[in-house]
Amino acid sequence: MHPPPRDRQPTPVTVVPDPSTATRDITHAHFRVGDTVIVLKGVVGGELWGDVKRVAAPSWHTSTDENGWRLRDATGGAQSYVTAHPRYLVHLSRRCPDCVIHVRAMEKALLARFVGRDELVDCGWYTTTAVGQLVHVADVGGGR
Repeated sequence: MHPPPRDRQPTPVTVVPDPSTATRDITHAHFRVGDTVIVLKGVVGGELWGDVKRVAAPSWHTSTDENGWRLRDATGGAQSYVTAHPRYLVHLSRRCPDCVIHVRAMEKALLARFVGRDELVDCGWYTTTAVGQLVHVADVGGGR
């Protein structure tokens, strides 16, 4: 599991079903300010990849009408800060059982599907709204 290589652009695909993020039961309290997290977005070279961010502050996630987290992307770019729901996040800074279970489920469902493909595949699960909210396809259109 790693961030995308800087020199490779994702190959967009038709939205691939996400096996567990939409039903993942992770509360706001699972994460803390300062945690390093990854938002899983696809597959590259037989591994999951995503955007690495640092948890910066509590924030309301209007797309789900629930507590979320303000995340900082240390590399900056077009969107240095986004707000995300906790179920979108996986710990990188510590190995917790809930996140490991989620990653294993994602690997089981996705890696076999992309065997032999070396390109960076974006599975199309997320979009960012005009107000800087990261939204999963299952949450587009309002609260869950």
